[in-house]
Amino acid sequence: MTDTPPAHRPSPGRIPFSGPVSALLVIYRALWHLLLPLALLFLWQRGRKEPLYRRFWGERLGNTTTELKRPLWVHSASMGELRGAAPLVHKLLQHGLPILVTTLTPAGRTAAGQLFAEAMAQGRLQVAYLPLELGWAVRRFIRQVRPRAALMTEIDTWPVLLTTARAEGVPLAMANAQYPKDSFARDRKKWWGFRAALFQAYALVLCKSETHAQRFRALGVERVVVAGETRFDLPVSSQQLAAADRLALDWGLATRRPGGRPVVCFASVVVGEDATFVKTMQILWQTFDEAAAPRPLFVCVPRSPQRFDESEQLLTQEGLRVARRSQCLDAVLTPSARLNVGALDVLLGDSLGEMYFYLALSQVVVVGGSFVDTGAHNVIEPLALRKPVMVGPSIWGIEYPGVEALAAGVLQQHSDAPSLAHALLRLLASPEAYTEAMAGADAFFAEHGGATDKHLAALLPWLQEHAQ
Repeated sequence: MTDTPPAHRPSPGRIPFSGPVSALLVIYRALWHLLLPLALLFLWQRGRKEPLYRRFWGERLGNTTTELKRPLWVHSASMGELRGAAPLVHKLLQHGLPILVTTLTPAGRTAAGQLFAEAMAQGRLQVAYLPLELGWAVRRFIRQVRPRAALMTEIDTWPVLLTTARAEGVPLAMANAQYPKDSFARDRKKWWGFRAALFQAYALVLCKSETHAQRFRALGVERVVVAGETRFDLPVSSQQLAAADRLALDWGLATRRPGGRPVVCFASVVVGEDATFVKTMQILWQTFDEAAAPRPLFVCVPRSPQRFDESEQLLTQEGLRVARRSQCLDAVLTPSARLNVGALDVLLGDSLGEMYFYLALSQVVVVGGSFVDTGAHNVIEPLALRKPVMVGPSIWGIEYPGVEALAAGVLQQHSDAPSLAHALLRLLASPEAYTEAMAGADAFFAEHGGATDKHLAALLPWLQEHAQ
């Protein structure tokens, strides 16, 4: 663990922004007030598909009540960030810290309820929506919750949130911190460095890698620690693995029966990737048909619930036979006897919190968000199951551990559908190639595990400094 010399506790007050940055912040605050009706309308519209968007309006405006005394405020914007931070939150709970978790989305709120159900039932943890970017709403939230400190995850640069928390004397830290190369370069040049300047609000940044740490130091953050990524410490659901094992045996899949039907998972698929993945499927099916071998089954898991219906429509329009998990499997992932598995082309994963089931069911995993320029999504979960993992050309969002995983040979990168299909065919058709693809998985995990303890080693003393 690399640490810069400890800095003194930052005093409450304004961040010393330059004149242009201060002016932009004033404009930003004004725009939020002017456009507030549109922001509320946007949330209401989103509520058509996800009803939780239409609940807890008071929290969006900072009216968050809690019986927790001086909780640690942990913010994770999305379900993915929240899942990644879960090992750290559990460890902090074990150290007796009351925790208030905030998130932006219903998916994040639902995931929190699942991940921390026991702590919530015991009154040790509470979940709420993050207030909107309104100074008075953030102040109301802080004065009602009275957090001892705030711990943001991944990367958070909400200007009003950070500057108001700093002005209210809330110490700010960031866990699992990352700063992608392109964002770093752009932020320093664009709008007089407005976004880059916001990181001065943080008193402690716990980075995924030394590369990210150097970028934060370059922005003037005084206390930076290299602590890795806590996703490496996520527990794997034994129930989901067992359910996948039973289903693979029942359906005659190659993950359970040698020589059985091959299975490929497209995980966290986002808008714009469907055509690439459908083309990949068609190439593989044609090749397996020519060899008179069983056609692969594909498991497609859209990134967000909003895409479940859309993904099904796109796949069926291509003539594919699709079954939704919600329709063909019950609550404990037992299949319906009416399902004709042999006639099934795609199993659509339309559920939350069951990713390990989909991954375990598959032989190879292709991670989405990488065949469009969104930087790719989490590759750690499939690597944890020792699955060969493939991504597209865009991986800036997973610079760590993407670069390290590519170097270790446990991650493959491909540019288009033909390249991807060729690589999948090689692994599915050759047990030797499959074994070779994951030869270094155990060593890779041994090297990068233990990030939660590294976070705690820096975070607990820092929290003690701000105990009053």
